[in-house]
Amino acid sequence: MKFNPDADLDTSGVEDTRGSGGGGGGRLPGGMGIPVGGGVGGLILLVVILLLNGGIPGVGGGSDEPTVRNTAEGNLDTCKKGSDLAKNEDCRFVVYQNSIEGFWAAELPRRGKKYVKAPMRVFGGQVNTGCGAASSAVGPFYCPPDKRVYLDLGFFETLQTELDAKGGNFAEAYVVAHEYGHHIQNLYGYLDRIKTREGPTSDSVRSELQADCLAGIWTNHATTAKDAQGDTFIEGLNDDDIDRGLDAAAAVGDDRIQQKTQGRVTPENFSHGTAEQRQRWFRTGMDSGDMTDCDTWGAQTL
Repeated sequence: MKFNPDADLDTSGVEDTRGSGGGGGGRLPGGMGIPVGGGVGGLILLVVILLLNGGIPGVGGGSDEPTVRNTAEGNLDTCKKGSDLAKNEDCRFVVYQNSIEGFWAAELPRRGKKYVKAPMRVFGGQVNTGCGAASSAVGPFYCPPDKRVYLDLGFFETLQTELDAKGGNFAEAYVVAHEYGHHIQNLYGYLDRIKTREGPTSDSVRSELQADCLAGIWTNHATTAKDAQGDTFIEGLNDDDIDRGLDAAAAVGDDRIQQKTQGRVTPENFSHGTAEQRQRWFRTGMDSGDMTDCDTWGAQTL
């Protein structure tokens, strides 16, 4: 994955709250929404259930904003140019966010749909969200009420060490793009369709596979998204990058995670789709680059 050192990076859509002490706080008025996504899939089912029923033990309730902004040396606020990756490797997450959101901010108006920005909040340990309190155990997720993507960078080590993924830059980018796929779904009202949350053809599975397909759509256009000056954020993707993205998609398949964590596969508990399905829908979006090919809701066969 080749980053453009000349690209101007915009950190206004990336909230780095690591070290902010994100615990505590009251629940949002009107109750909690439902967190969506979690690239880690079925491994976090118990944590999601805890979230939906009042948060994770030992962590405070939901809050719309973090207490303070992280001011530690090397935080993402220092990422102003693509060349800053040489000093702070974490700046690559700003590149991902800028490229992904930049693409959708241009694509949706082209289709007659207004795009609404979705900040990406990077946290460590625990965080308050519009969906309630969450910890790193949840994995990456999107919260519809506050329209934010939540990401603990430590997840990517877990992806490799516990889920046996190859990892790498594009594996990370795939995960971020998947969560932004949920934001696109939210803007179109697809998340309101989720009524059934478990089973091989459940609404949850259809939603997750559509988010994979939307991540593939961005992948198709990843080298065309540009900064305000017209410079691309990403100059090139190679076969190894794509292989790592597909590998990450498989690693978070329900069947792979269930086999690893419980020694058997129980389709009735699927919430994200199998490894094969996740790869196939990601590739569908990547090959076509057309959102109309991501209709998992109308698909006879997932």
